Amino acid sequence: MSTVADKLAKKSSSRTNAKQVRLRLVYVDFWSAVKLSFLAGVALAIVTVVSMFLVYMILQATTLLAQLDELLTAFNENFVLSNVISLPQVMAFAAIVAILNLVVVTVLGAVVAGIYNLMVKVTGGLLVGFTSN
Repeated sequence: MSTVADKLAKKSSSRTNAKQVRLRLVYVDFWSAVKLSFLAGVALAIVTVVSMFLVYMILQATTLLAQLDELLTAFNENFVLSNVISLPQVMAFAAIVAILNLVVVTVLGAVVAGIYNLMVKVTGGLLVGFTSN
């Protein structure tokens, strides 16, 4: 009875008819990189908003915010934490952070594409190998 390792060893020793191609990546399309980084920024923005919502709900469910509110009220009776940290304010903060992250990720994607296109002139590009099975 042969194992998977034996089958792989037998397969690797046999000659395959696959063609191998080695290509150089010498140009990254600027607008494609911007669009891709924008989509990555949108995904990050969604994750940011949802995670902030979940963290707030967990803090509410564990009554940690209420206990912290009682502690701060003992020091200063005029300060009420629940007035400062409420769900609409947390979600507004999360939306602002998400929009800023979206802009930063999109700009960084554009900058990285530009820097790569400039560095290709010095290094000659990235060598990539492809094979067809």
